[in-house]
Amino acid sequence: MSETIQITDSAQDYLAELLEKQNVEGIAVRIFITQPGTPYAETCLAYCRPGEEEPSDERLALEKIVVFLDKNSLPFLEEAVVDFNADRMGGQLTIKAPNAKMPKVNADSPLEDRVNYILYSEINPGLAAHGGEIKLVELTEDQVAVLAFGGGCQGCAAVDLTLKEGVEKTLMERIPELAGIRDVTDHTDTTNAYYR
Repeated sequence: MSETIQITDSAQDYLAELLEKQNVEGIAVRIFITQPGTPYAETCLAYCRPGEEEPSDERLALEKIVVFLDKNSLPFLEEAVVDFNADRMGGQLTIKAPNAKMPKVNADSPLEDRVNYILYSEINPGLAAHGGEIKLVELTEDQVAVLAFGGGCQGCAAVDLTLKEGVEKTLMERIPELAGIRDVTDHTDTTNAYYR
């Protein structure tokens, strides 16, 4: 059994029953995560007919069912638990994947990945309310992150304040190797600005 994911006996029984109802010889279950490592990660469980699995999937042959695990999702499925809780209404299958939204980004990851992760997980969700987002355009040789503001941040009067105070402070605190931050956006275009 893979260290990655735990499928309880009750979940196996329940899934085996569901698979049987499909009347497909050799049908299995496939588990994957969409947008893993981001705040939008969703853990999915789907029927997998023979031939529908990916060649790189990890195959788990359990006592009652066969499960295919998506290779890219594996690091994010660590400590995941698939469980079935029976109740009067029939019961509910639950998938808890505590690491699905966690980035597999650490101190050894490339600087670019770490900057992107912080933008994606911490900074952009706050800007989304204003229709804005920030992207990393490049990392210069002297470790300056060049950022582009898009959406409602472009031409926004509050952008210098936002950039200097929030974004720079967050990135510099999280990633001490960064030398600084520059903004490539032209703030004279106010067509989409949220604050005027």
